[in-house]
Amino acid sequence: MFANLGFTELMVILVIVLVLFGARRVPEIGASIGKGIREFKKNINDIDRDVRDPIRDAMRTDDRLPPGETRPVRMEDEQARPEPKRLL
Repeated sequence: MFANLGFTELMVILVIVLVLFGARRVPEIGASIGKGIREFKKNINDIDRDVRDPIRDAMRTDDRLPPGETRPVRMEDEQARPEPKRLL
């Protein structure tokens, strides 16, 4: 993200922020940005966990089938995909 910004550009941005918001507000702004990033990461991890947990639970229940029942056959991607039609 900051790959195109050099040291001088970052210093100019920091001076502008300092002039606009003042020395007392800059730490508060930094803390609120850090808190926002932390909450964003937490929500992304929660969503990822909500998506992955049902898949793991389904895989675990497949392993515990009652006696006499068979496990459904899972087709691999190569088996499920039809062969492409030839142009020539």
